[in-house]
Amino acid sequence: MAYWLFKSEPSTWSWQRQVEAGEGGTCWNGVRNHLAKNQMQAMVVGERGLFYHSNEGKAVVGIVEVIKPYYPDHTDESGRFGMVDVKAVKPLPQPVSLDAIKAEPRLKDMVLVNNSRLSVQPVTEAEWKAVCEMGGLPNG
Repeated sequence: MAYWLFKSEPSTWSWQRQVEAGEGGTCWNGVRNHLAKNQMQAMVVGERGLFYHSNEGKAVVGIVEVIKPYYPDHTDESGRFGMVDVKAVKPLPQPVSLDAIKAEPRLKDMVLVNNSRLSVQPVTEAEWKAVCEMGGLPNG
Protein backbone atom coordinates (compact mmCIF):
# COMPACT_ATOMS: atom_id res chain seq x y z
CA MET A 1 0.00 0.00 0.00
CA ALA A 2 1.30 3.42 -0.96
CA TYR A 3 0.54 6.63 0.92
CA TRP A 4 0.04 10.14 -0.45
CA LEU A 5 -0.37 13.78 0.50
CA PHE A 6 -3.02 15.96 -1.17
CA LYS A 7 -2.62 19.73 -0.85
CA SER A 8 -5.47 22.20 -1.07
CA GLU A 9 -5.95 25.81 -0.10
CA PRO A 10 -8.86 25.90 2.37
CA SER A 11 -10.45 28.83 0.52
CA THR A 12 -10.56 26.66 -2.63
CA TRP A 13 -11.34 23.23 -1.14
CA SER A 14 -11.25 22.75 2.63
CA TRP A 15 -11.24 19.65 4.80
CA GLN A 16 -14.80 20.56 5.85
CA ARG A 17 -15.95 20.56 2.22
CA GLN A 18 -14.22 17.21 1.70
CA VAL A 19 -16.09 15.81 4.70
CA GLU A 20 -19.37 17.25 3.40
CA ALA A 21 -18.84 15.42 0.08
CA GLY A 22 -19.62 12.23 2.03
CA GLU A 23 -19.02 8.64 1.04
CA GLY A 24 -19.25 9.53 -2.65
CA GLY A 25 -16.19 11.74 -2.26
CA THR A 26 -15.10 14.15 -4.91
CA CYS A 27 -12.74 14.38 -7.84
CA TRP A 28 -9.27 15.79 -7.18
CA ASN A 29 -9.12 17.95 -10.29
CA GLY A 30 -7.12 20.94 -11.42
CA VAL A 31 -3.66 19.38 -11.06
CA ARG A 32 -1.45 20.75 -13.83
CA ASN A 33 1.96 19.39 -12.89
CA HIS A 34 3.38 16.34 -14.67
CA LEU A 35 5.08 14.93 -11.55
CA ALA A 36 1.82 15.22 -9.58
CA LYS A 37 0.00 13.66 -12.55
CA ASN A 38 2.40 10.71 -12.42
CA GLN A 39 1.71 10.32 -8.69
CA MET A 40 -2.03 10.18 -9.32
CA GLN A 41 -1.59 7.66 -12.15
CA ALA A 42 0.19 5.38 -9.65
CA MET A 43 -2.65 5.50 -7.09
CA VAL A 44 -4.74 2.44 -6.35
CA VAL A 45 -8.27 2.41 -4.94
CA GLY A 46 -8.08 1.99 -1.16
CA GLU A 47 -4.79 3.80 -0.68
CA ARG A 48 -4.78 6.56 1.91
CA GLY A 49 -3.59 10.13 1.81
CA LEU A 50 -2.92 13.01 4.16
CA PHE A 51 -5.16 16.04 3.51
CA TYR A 52 -3.00 19.16 3.83
CA HIS A 53 -4.24 22.75 4.05
CA SER A 54 -1.71 24.84 2.11
CA ASN A 55 -1.08 28.59 2.25
CA GLU A 56 -3.76 29.14 4.92
CA GLY A 57 -3.14 26.98 7.96
CA LYS A 58 -0.26 24.94 6.52
CA ALA A 59 -1.15 21.73 8.34
CA VAL A 60 -2.19 18.14 7.78
CA VAL A 61 -5.79 18.06 8.99
CA GLY A 62 -7.25 14.74 7.88
CA ILE A 63 -7.04 11.38 6.15
CA VAL A 64 -8.57 10.66 2.74
CA GLU A 65 -8.92 7.47 0.71
CA VAL A 66 -8.65 7.00 -3.05
CA ILE A 67 -12.04 5.71 -4.24
CA LYS A 68 -11.63 5.97 -8.04
CA PRO A 69 -8.40 5.53 -10.02
CA TYR A 70 -6.93 8.04 -12.45
CA TYR A 71 -9.17 9.24 -15.28
CA PRO A 72 -9.33 12.34 -17.55
CA ASP A 73 -9.83 15.70 -15.82
CA HIS A 74 -12.91 17.37 -17.31
CA THR A 75 -11.51 20.81 -16.39
CA ASP A 76 -8.37 20.35 -18.53
CA GLU A 77 -8.91 21.78 -22.02
CA SER A 78 -5.55 20.38 -23.20
CA GLY A 79 -6.58 16.81 -22.44
CA ARG A 80 -3.16 16.05 -20.89
CA PHE A 81 -4.13 15.81 -17.23
CA GLY A 82 -6.35 13.61 -15.14
CA MET A 83 -7.61 13.13 -11.62
CA VAL A 84 -8.61 10.59 -8.98
CA ASP A 85 -11.58 10.62 -6.63
CA VAL A 86 -11.05 10.73 -2.87
CA LYS A 87 -13.31 10.61 0.18
CA ALA A 88 -12.72 11.84 3.71
CA VAL A 89 -11.95 9.06 6.18
CA LYS A 90 -11.28 10.89 9.45
CA PRO A 91 -9.87 14.13 10.79
CA LEU A 92 -6.62 14.30 12.70
CA PRO A 93 -7.48 15.03 16.35
CA GLN A 94 -4.51 17.43 16.37
CA PRO A 95 -3.59 19.16 13.08
CA VAL A 96 0.11 18.70 12.26
CA SER A 97 1.62 22.00 11.15
CA LEU A 98 4.30 22.38 8.52
CA ASP A 99 6.56 23.84 11.22
CA ALA A 100 6.07 20.71 13.35
CA ILE A 101 6.79 18.49 10.33
CA LYS A 102 9.97 20.43 9.56
CA ALA A 103 11.06 20.17 13.22
CA GLU A 104 10.58 16.38 13.35
CA PRO A 105 13.87 14.60 12.50
CA ARG A 106 12.01 11.52 11.20
CA LEU A 107 10.44 13.72 8.50
CA LYS A 108 13.55 15.52 7.25
CA ASP A 109 13.38 13.76 3.86
CA MET A 110 9.62 14.13 3.37
CA VAL A 111 8.67 15.63 -0.01
CA LEU A 112 6.57 18.27 1.78
CA VAL A 113 9.72 19.51 3.53
CA ASN A 114 11.86 19.55 0.39
CA ASN A 115 9.35 20.36 -2.39
CA SER A 116 6.39 21.98 -0.68
CA ARG A 117 4.93 23.31 -3.95
CA LEU A 118 4.03 19.88 -5.36
CA SER A 119 0.25 19.45 -5.03
CA VAL A 120 0.18 15.64 -4.85
CA GLN A 121 3.08 13.88 -3.18
CA PRO A 122 4.17 10.40 -2.18
CA VAL A 123 4.56 9.70 1.54
CA THR A 124 6.64 6.80 2.85
CA GLU A 125 5.16 4.36 5.34
CA ALA A 126 7.49 5.68 8.06
CA GLU A 127 6.45 9.29 7.29
CA TRP A 128 2.78 8.27 7.32
CA LYS A 129 3.15 6.67 10.74
CA ALA A 130 5.07 9.67 12.13
CA VAL A 131 2.52 12.25 10.92
CA CYS A 132 -0.43 10.16 12.12
CA GLU A 133 1.24 9.73 15.52
CA MET A 134 1.91 13.47 15.75
CA GLY A 135 -1.74 14.11 14.85
CA GLY A 136 -3.12 11.83 17.53
CA LEU A 137 -3.81 8.79 15.33
CA PRO A 138 -1.07 6.31 16.32
CA ASN A 139 -2.63 3.59 14.14
CA GLY A 140 -3.36 5.84 11.14
